[in-house]
Amino acid sequence: MKIILSGIAIGIALMAATNASADEKKELMAKGQKVYTEYCKTCHQANGQGMSNVYPPLAASDYIKLMPRKTIASEIVNGKAGKVKVNGKEYNGVMAAIPAKYTDTDVAAVLTYVYNSWGNPGGVFTAKEIAKVRKKK
Repeated sequence: MKIILSGIAIGIALMAATNASADEKKELMAKGQKVYTEYCKTCHQANGQGMSNVYPPLAASDYIKLMPRKTIASEIVNGKAGKVKVNGKEYNGVMAAIPAKYTDTDVAAVLTYVYNSWGNPGGVFTAKEIAKVRKKK
């Protein structure tokens, strides 16, 4: 019983650390959609479906569901090259790092937008999380 309660307490603490108010989440979603439209949509398409054989889908992505948040954030900040398997299909390409003009808040917003769109797992990213990823470069 103690172990279960301890696990529940840890889960609640983790949720509280990344939970934003409804208004904060709404603002992040709006900003994230703008960043996505400006920068990400060209490759991943407006509906997050990607481009067959070239750019992997973000919609209902098992990659997003399975990879640690820190890894996904790092790939946005630092870029990614090489093989990746998404929804059972292999892609081998390059995703450039998000341009420096985008702030930590912008990156947190676009990740929040993607994580809460197209059947993905949900969640809210913070600028602090992104700043930690940028420092590890």
